[in-house]
Amino acid sequence: MREEALDRVQLIFHSFDVNGNGCLEPGDFELMSGHVVAAAVASDDTAKDNIAKAFRQFWATLEAELDADADGRVSYDEWIGCVLSPERFDDTIAQFADALSALGDPDGDGLIERPIFADLMSAIGFEQDRLHDLYNTFGPDNEDRAPVRVWRDTIFDHYRPDKGGIAGDRLVRAEG
Repeated sequence: MREEALDRVQLIFHSFDVNGNGCLEPGDFELMSGHVVAAAVASDDTAKDNIAKAFRQFWATLEAELDADADGRVSYDEWIGCVLSPERFDDTIAQFADALSALGDPDGDGLIERPIFADLMSAIGFEQDRLHDLYNTFGPDNEDRAPVRVWRDTIFDHYRPDKGGIAGDRLVRAEG
């Protein structure tokens, strides 16, 4: 696995471990879902329901695929399997990426505005300076809007162990 991918694996795990107990559990995904939905003030109920479903599906997939000791929790060692076998998670990651990026486009114009992006990414737990650095890679226009599709693809790439030098690496490392 590439070093950048390992850094992303750690960042995502710690972001999803909302209660900070060192394991992923269903409650972490419910808490994260609640934070993201609360941040999506301009989105409609359908978009909010879809992201909540995506978080529940994400947990269900992790539990089914990674909870090797069937304790209802996913440890960091178990979590690494998510990126070591990304093909097992493609559908779940795609559902999550689609739901999150749609949540960021409440007017349906195919563009996400920086403040909406920042609110949603902050709700997930990403640092402000890093998420703005990431947003800049999306090529925002003169009105500081970026294509939602670019964000969606960036989310999907974030879970790929063979990818390095991707936009999402800016969430874990300073540009260099």
